[in-house]
Amino acid sequence: MNSLKDVWAGVLEILSRELTVTAMNTWFGDCKPVEISDDRLVIHTSTEFKRGIIEQRFTGIITDALRDLFSCEFHLLVLAGDELEEYLREKNNVGPMNPIVNSLPEIAGYTFDRFIVGASNKFAHAAAIAVAENPGKTYNPLFIYGNSGLGKTHLLLAIGHAIASSNPDARIVYVKGDDFIVQMVESIQKGTQEEFRKKHRNADLFLVDDIQFIAGKQAIQDEFFHTFNNIYEAGHQIVITSDRPPLEMNKLEDRLRTRFEGGLMADVQPPDMETRMVIIRNKAAGLGMLLPDDVVEYIAENITANIRQIEGVVKRLTAYRDILDDSISINSVKRAIKDVIRVGAYIPTPDVIIEESARYFNVTADEIRGQRRTKNITMARQISMYLIRNLTNMSLVDIGKEYEDRNHSTVLTSIRKVEDLLNTDSDIAGTVRDISSNINSHS
Repeated sequence: MNSLKDVWAGVLEILSRELTVTAMNTWFGDCKPVEISDDRLVIHTSTEFKRGIIEQRFTGIITDALRDLFSCEFHLLVLAGDELEEYLREKNNVGPMNPIVNSLPEIAGYTFDRFIVGASNKFAHAAAIAVAENPGKTYNPLFIYGNSGLGKTHLLLAIGHAIASSNPDARIVYVKGDDFIVQMVESIQKGTQEEFRKKHRNADLFLVDDIQFIAGKQAIQDEFFHTFNNIYEAGHQIVITSDRPPLEMNKLEDRLRTRFEGGLMADVQPPDMETRMVIIRNKAAGLGMLLPDDVVEYIAENITANIRQIEGVVKRLTAYRDILDDSISINSVKRAIKDVIRVGAYIPTPDVIIEESARYFNVTADEIRGQRRTKNITMARQISMYLIRNLTNMSLVDIGKEYEDRNHSTVLTSIRKVEDLLNTDSDIAGTVRDISSNINSHS
């Protein structure tokens, strides 16, 4: 028994004598041996959660198995998620990790093999794989859009992960739309615009998440336009996500809209019942749970439009099981659903509504709350009042308190003015729709 494969097979054989088939499949089904040298065995598993269970419950059994095989003491090192690539690069003295792997902890698990494909996302998934296999050649840019929590970021990062794996030297830049704004402003304040531009414009793969935040911001759009052109003309790949198609982005410059639409646009829709059930079982398995069929069906029937909420419910069930020693039943699922989605609706706070209104109109939240009456600030203030009234359960009096104690009649006048404009001004209707969408992205 000399090869690593043989050693691991021997360890699994010994483990199988101690554990049930279910336990073996749950904790070691996707566990792979990485290296054995001197007195250490290195293995890799898919998630931090599984790593914790293996270390806590099975380290002794594994080291005992190694002692039986080699008649000497061994230590165990368990890697999880993207740590394997970091480990191999350090071992081979390759240098620092590709930026997308090194700087994004959320990339763990965001790979193509962990993405559940259904009718609602099949096209976007196929397009993402095509881009990953042939970056800069097939579909450029790739523009993926859909509501929050449906897997757009998963596909975006899966492309980055695949390209980083096949080409470790690729220069990959990932940025969120609102972070692009913040970084650009900081570069102006610090006099580091050239470094900012080099960082983004020299990318082999440019991944932009939630591009809708740059709409309406002239200087930001101008910078992004030139960044886009530099990367595109160099033949490098651009992938963008948004909560809506370019045509529905009010205040997006035409020159950007046409470039976004000049590539391939792929939408991601809410998953159907069958796909939701697969997602639920997959999320549960990743956390070491096998859910009863009636529980899976209940979750799938009650959470229909947001994969992130499905994951939240499954995690809450894990906590009930582990912390409260509670059996998984329909009643525990009802509690978990109530906790995660608050009886089916996301209710934003006034702070979120005011901040997103301020962001859209390029003013500050303090200016909206204050007394200044410039046209831009006044419109932002009135729309934010309208949205608070429509998206929360707050009274007119309580809304007024958010604006330096304005009285309820002032609030009502502002709300009615916006309502009138919605019926007569298509630009205002688009503005309200865009701000509402940005608010809902916080859910």
